[in-house]
Amino acid sequence: MSGHSKWSTIKRKKARVDAAKGRIFTQISKEIILAAKQGGGDPEKNLRLKNAIAKAKEANMPNDNIQRCIMKGTGELGGGNYEEIVYEGYGPGGVAVMIDLMTDNRNRTAGEIRHLFSKNGGNLGESGCVSWMFEKKGLIVVDKESGVDEDELLLAALDAGAEDVKSEEDAFEILTDPDSFESVRDELAKKGVVAAEARISMIPKSTVKISGVQAEQMLKLLEGLEELDEVEEVYTNFETDDN
Repeated sequence: MSGHSKWSTIKRKKARVDAAKGRIFTQISKEIILAAKQGGGDPEKNLRLKNAIAKAKEANMPNDNIQRCIMKGTGELGGGNYEEIVYEGYGPGGVAVMIDLMTDNRNRTAGEIRHLFSKNGGNLGESGCVSWMFEKKGLIVVDKESGVDEDELLLAALDAGAEDVKSEEDAFEILTDPDSFESVRDELAKKGVVAAEARISMIPKSTVKISGVQAEQMLKLLEGLEELDEVEEVYTNFETDDN
């Protein structure tokens, strides 16, 4: 099992808990605000905003909340002073870590990220130090609990233009070129495929195997990063066994 897939599993399970606490609304709100700020408030002309709104609706965010976030992003309402930052670094055992986040206080957030790395056997690096180890892909996750047939899903995904379908422990992962992500997602939806998660992701080109104390430290680092409201996505290239 790859580190990406393992973290995807942890992330999906954790997202359900976050949704109950309302924390996921905060993250989605920032995504909508920044998408509208960068590309305008029309989702038909702004793919990133369209995807963020789809994510908001999946989380049952009220339409009024969505519209307020769009207006903050376009400047019609105040309170949308977020900036998007990518931090890169190394976890224990030389694991590559990329963090996408949105913050209204760069200095505070940088200090929190640096502290988490140092506390858990890693170190924050310079921009570009690990990004070359990943490639951008569209990722569509389908839970096996949905009862979807693997062969039928494979055929449907490839017919829709997907690059690959991987079978993991509890889900199928469909990979696409970023430019065809939206069309593949929509085509699968038309065929009745229910996605547990659909987003543009950074997929590791290779993985690093860690175990023991290093694996424990790495998981603590990931958990600490995920607990920060500013953090949107975390990408790693580690793999470890279930123990």
